[in-house]
Amino acid sequence: MIPPSNNSGDVKGNEMEKRLGLLETTQMQGSDGQRYVVRAYEHQAAMVSGVEEHWEPTGVVEYKLDDGRHVRVDAAGRMSIAGTDVALSPTAKSSA
Repeated sequence: MIPPSNNSGDVKGNEMEKRLGLLETTQMQGSDGQRYVVRAYEHQAAMVSGVEEHWEPTGVVEYKLDDGRHVRVDAAGRMSIAGTDVALSPTAKSSA
């Protein structure tokens, strides 16, 4: 897996300012034989302390494919591409 990055996307909500912080990026193998890049994002909310603003995790994580499609995660932790029957599993690490 690739280490977490500082990349983030800002998302504005109705009640408070929110953004997505990239946690990690990993390669997955689809049951359709394709390889996919899956990104894990942590929802963050702006917190204001005096005049300073900082970002705090909300406890919500979402997963998306590199092309923006959503990835479902079931109660057992199994992943699949939302709206399809394509199951995702970690790719086998090659030994060098």
